[in-house]
Amino acid sequence: MDDWSEEVLRRDEQSFWGLLGLRLISADKSLVKLGLTAGASHLNSMGIVHGGVLSSMMDQAMGTLVATIKGKLGVTTHLNVNFLSPMRTGELVVSAMPIHETHRTMTLRSEVRNEEGTLGCISTATFRLPK
Repeated sequence: MDDWSEEVLRRDEQSFWGLLGLRLISADKSLVKLGLTAGASHLNSMGIVHGGVLSSMMDQAMGTLVATIKGKLGVTTHLNVNFLSPMRTGELVVSAMPIHETHRTMTLRSEVRNEEGTLGCISTATFRLPK
């Protein structure tokens, strides 16, 4: 990871990234992995990880991948999420992979799995790239 990316991550610790409790596991131009230890504050009233937490994890992972690839931050313009299995407290890992890039946009895919490897949700997103 370059100095620019490390600076962005340091700033993120004081933002929504830090509020969620995300941590960087690995990042290169083909795959980003982030971790989260889901606790009681991440749950909804049904006792499962809130869909907003899972959606935010995937959005952050894909945004981190855009920044890793382009060296600049992109902006989410579209986010599509499919919830597949309920996630509970414990370790969650989100992975993001690139799908397609044009001059002004990038489309990516992400997924969240628990420590047993159960697939909790998947998403695709389109990011607007800076000029």
